[in-house]
Amino acid sequence: MATAAGPWTWMVCALITALILVVTEPVFANDVPSCDNPSDPGPSGGTGDLGPRSGEDIRADGGGGGGSSNRIVNGTDCDVHSQPWQAELLRKPSQLYCGAVLVNPQWLLTAAHCWKQFFRIRLGHYSLSPAYEAGQQLFRGIKSIPHPGYSHPGHSNDLMLIKLNRKVRETQAVRPIKISSHCPSAGTRCLVSGWGTTSSHQSNFPKVLQCLNITVLSEDRCKKAYANQIDATMFCAGDQAGRDSCQGDSGGPVVCHGTLQGLVSWGDSPCAQPNRPGVYTNLCQFTKWIQDTIRSNS
Repeated sequence: MATAAGPWTWMVCALITALILVVTEPVFANDVPSCDNPSDPGPSGGTGDLGPRSGEDIRADGGGGGGSSNRIVNGTDCDVHSQPWQAELLRKPSQLYCGAVLVNPQWLLTAAHCWKQFFRIRLGHYSLSPAYEAGQQLFRGIKSIPHPGYSHPGHSNDLMLIKLNRKVRETQAVRPIKISSHCPSAGTRCLVSGWGTTSSHQSNFPKVLQCLNITVLSEDRCKKAYANQIDATMFCAGDQAGRDSCQGDSGGPVVCHGTLQGLVSWGDSPCAQPNRPGVYTNLCQFTKWIQDTIRSNS
């Protein structure tokens, strides 16, 4: 016959039960309060923080380096409002760590390796400064969905969708871009943009959004540059003039013939080395997944 437990036994049991409930209580990706509080949790894809692959450059800022990220090498100032689909993923009040692209009035594309637990989003902002600009729009992400085929380490399927908390107001400064359904061919001229440093591993930050013309390289040349690392979900682009995207440009747009062809993904470190071109997510391989994912989560 069991005997009644003493009062201390009941108190210990109650304490243990409370601790278990606290540890195991789930944290939901969509529980995201206002972005005005930088400590608010942001979108989560249900994975860990996706860090860099050893010996390579995934072109995303790690959060250090003076509170900003590395930049496009040897680019030029973009014309104002020429890239109205360009978005910034921000940590803390105004620390840019990745780029992104507006592809739908309520959805962004970025690189899967740009996933972080906390961030907010700014569109229609031309300079790197946190100062307010007329036409800018601020958002928070309520859902982030990395491609299910992405895993670290590795670079295949490096893309992620982010749903905004509301639709954008389309203006001259903020507008979605159409995704190309055709894969790029060698020799195609494209434009990549971002707020990157003007030299690899140095803190030479530009004041405004940088643009760079790059050339799509052949699959053979791409595979020769990065043996056993290239697959159909990637393409290479660059030239011999030391012009390249770099860390912090990750997730930013590669636009060819007026449509979105790719996202900044990875490359060698330091950036802009001869015969070591930038590698970009080949979005023509993902049009169905993007459309289906947006439709099923709208």
